Amino acid sequence: MYRAARAQQEIQRFLDIEPVQVAELELDDGGVLEPGPGNPPVTHGEVFVLVRRGGRPIGTLHGTVAEGADPKAVLMRLATRERAPRVPSAEPALGTAPTAPTAPTATVPADTGSADTGSTTTGSATTGPVAARSTDSVPFTTVVVATRERAEKLAHALDSLLAQDHPDFEIVVVDNAPVTDATRDLVELKYAERVRYVIEPAPGLAVAHNKGVETARGEVIAFTDDDVVADPRWLTELTAPFTADPGLGCVTGLILPARLRTPAQVLLESHGGFAKGFTARTYDPLDPPADEPLFPFTAGRFGSGANMAFRTEMLRAVGGFDPATGAGTLARGGDDLYGFVRILAEGHRLHYTPLALVWHHHRETWRDLEAQAYGYGAGLTAYLTAILVNRPGLLPAFLARLPRGLAHARTLTASREAEPAADGAPGAHDARTHAWPTRLSRLQRRGMLFGPVGYLRARRALRGAAR
Repeated sequence: MYRAARAQQEIQRFLDIEPVQVAELELDDGGVLEPGPGNPPVTHGEVFVLVRRGGRPIGTLHGTVAEGADPKAVLMRLATRERAPRVPSAEPALGTAPTAPTAPTATVPADTGSADTGSTTTGSATTGPVAARSTDSVPFTTVVVATRERAEKLAHALDSLLAQDHPDFEIVVVDNAPVTDATRDLVELKYAERVRYVIEPAPGLAVAHNKGVETARGEVIAFTDDDVVADPRWLTELTAPFTADPGLGCVTGLILPARLRTPAQVLLESHGGFAKGFTARTYDPLDPPADEPLFPFTAGRFGSGANMAFRTEMLRAVGGFDPATGAGTLARGGDDLYGFVRILAEGHRLHYTPLALVWHHHRETWRDLEAQAYGYGAGLTAYLTAILVNRPGLLPAFLARLPRGLAHARTLTASREAEPAADGAPGAHDARTHAWPTRLSRLQRRGMLFGPVGYLRARRALRGAAR
């Protein structure tokens, strides 16, 4: 009886979540307020804002514009009232990583006095600001977009990729197990010679990404999804670190919500979404970070598959992504996390930069969130299983971290009550305006239990198909 009443209460809370506008605020030149990509102009009501200085992302804020008030004036006052560097501490509701201050209640842009959005952290040491990137120091890059029967969304993603300021790159669309010619027709009719089209008949995101790795011509290979809109400087900012650091194997970037129109989208972002903060950080396996006792096994801290790049030769050397992981397989996910850990396990560094920004279309319905919660749980333990199967030498390190890892998993999947900011002021980035439903926490735990089984079944299916 109690459980049914609680479930009904959670459903009602979910249905009561109101839409939030998405906007961008440039602090220079007296302030410029624009709607987020594909969003209508800002009016009264709640607004999630990316704050920029000199075009560079420096933070997010959440504000409420009263009816009849000037949105720009209100948001400029909020953005400039208080500025302080922010340190990521929150865990995402669905995922495998702590998140950045990007929830709709999380505000206060980072310190804007430097060319970058924060200091660069390597291990336990913090260095000075990172210099602004130049398009003169970026490697030739292959951008891979894996897709399956989402031609309309893919078109928006490709338009944003073709508008990049990176001087030397190619785009490869991998059509994964297509059932229609919609994607082929889109690429060949609209994008002609500007985009290469490749088919991968076997289903699975990792398999599709490996097809991209196989066909890539670039020194660096970048991956994004078919449901993103890339900032014009995304590719330049994502790839320039490879030139600066020859030992760098992987770079990840910032992911913000393109829309907050449905309860599902707002709920997900209010618990962190996919962002990893506004402080650049380098992870070095030879100098493990003191604040990461589970390093490198909490790979979701490093980034997400919608915004990642690898040095091509290094990714090929580790065999690419495990084909038994990822969406479209029984493992349900984890292919990106697998790639991160494999690169670190070979002694290469991984860098996160908030300057490399993509806008992601979050899933829209409650059913979507249920599938996502279960899939994230399954993907987490599936990728850990894949790592141990493919790199058994990591088993002692994994076992040594297991007790803390189990405690971390319990925290990661806990239901969360709402924690609104006090007095209407900007809150810490882990202040959550909406409670996280128990139903979703349970689904994530079930997924975690299934992940190893799903991975092993996916491996067996691949072996059967190879015969």
